Amino acid sequence: MVKEGYWYGLPLVLIAGGLLGFGFYWSGGFFFPAAAFFFILALFVLNFFRDPERLVPSGTGVVVSPADGRVVEIRTESYADRSRQRISIFMSPLNVHVNRSPVAGSIESVVYRKGSFRMASGSRASVDNECNTFTVAGENGEIVVRQIAGVLARRIVFWKKTGDCVNRGDRIGMIKFGSRVDVLLPPEVALSVKIGDHVKAGSTIIGASR
Repeated sequence: MVKEGYWYGLPLVLIAGGLLGFGFYWSGGFFFPAAAFFFILALFVLNFFRDPERLVPSGTGVVVSPADGRVVEIRTESYADRSRQRISIFMSPLNVHVNRSPVAGSIESVVYRKGSFRMASGSRASVDNECNTFTVAGENGEIVVRQIAGVLARRIVFWKKTGDCVNRGDRIGMIKFGSRVDVLLPPEVALSVKIGDHVKAGSTIIGASR
């Protein structure tokens, strides 16, 4: 589990336990349903911050998904005056929200941008929403990843900094409570996913160098 999960989940467990204790002491009808509500909420929160191990595929030129979720858009766009293939992955509150590096390499840049909080699955989210964009330079050239906030997700976490070296599938951050991740690939990368596919961070191959 990601350490942030304890900060969110344990207070809810303590509240539920306190309400349960009051219920036994007072035999009141209010305390037991309230305790059950906070226990269920705590389970949801702790489940959200889970961080399972992943089997990272090997192979030259392989690009793995940076996020768990569903592919909602694939399109060609220009970034830094170069043509890129953008794969957009929507993460529901039920998905694992730990993000991972799609390739091995060094982090060339990290840029945070304030913005709005539109639905992360919408096409305007990549343009308008709050996001953190980082670039990894590796064997596939420059791979750009955008962590995009959504309606519920108001906190983007990034654990690396410019100059850090990462391996394929390394944990690099997370977005809290529902969000989206875009990955921008060079034209030389042959895509292996389509719209509607479900992918897992660090383990699903989304493309490979031609």
